[in-house]
Formats: sequence, structure tokens, C-alpha cells
Amino acid sequence: MNIDAAKVRRESMRWYLVLALYNARPEELVEDVIQATMRVIIPDVSPLEVRKELEYLVDRAMVKVRKEPSGRWWADITRYGVDLAEYTIDCQPGIGRPEKYWN
Repeated sequence: MNIDAAKVRRESMRWYLVLALYNARPEELVEDVIQATMRVIIPDVSPLEVRKELEYLVDRAMVKVRKEPSGRWWADITRYGVDLAEYTIDCQPGIGRPEKYWN
């Protein structure tokens, strides 16, 4: 079996981003806090990598990003992101959500 480590990393990070924003609601999270959280989970993660995956989640309507003129980003979860985190909607490919093992 051939495992694509980069794909697993991207999809896992997307899931962790959804969870971080879910747990921060109803507040937005500033990019610095998001990046610090991701570094705890994936120590070698780069700021660019986090931004790329946030943009992916924006395109999927799971996250909203507010970009300040200073360059700082703020992220907030959408209702679709909440539904994904709560396992009330199906998870389409691209996000590494674990299978629900409880009833």
C-alpha cells in the first residue's frame, strides 16, 4: 500500500482547523493563535501552509476569513463547518475527518 503523506497532512490539517474554529466559536480566531495551535499538532507547519488550508476551507464554505489591511487574518467557522464538526453532514473528500465510531 502506498500512502501519500503530503495528502494525509493537508487533509488532517483541514480537519484540525475546522475543530480549532469550532471550539473557538462564537468568536473569530486570529491567525497567530491558529498557527500556534497547528504547530502543537504539526510542529513543522509553516504560516503559508496554514493560510493555504484556510483558503481551501473558505472555498468549501466551511470557514470565513477576514483579512486586515495590516496583513493579519481572522478566521471564523460557518454553519457548514459547524455541521461538519458535529457530524451532521457528510464529509466530502479533501478533509480528513475521522469516521464516527459512536452513536
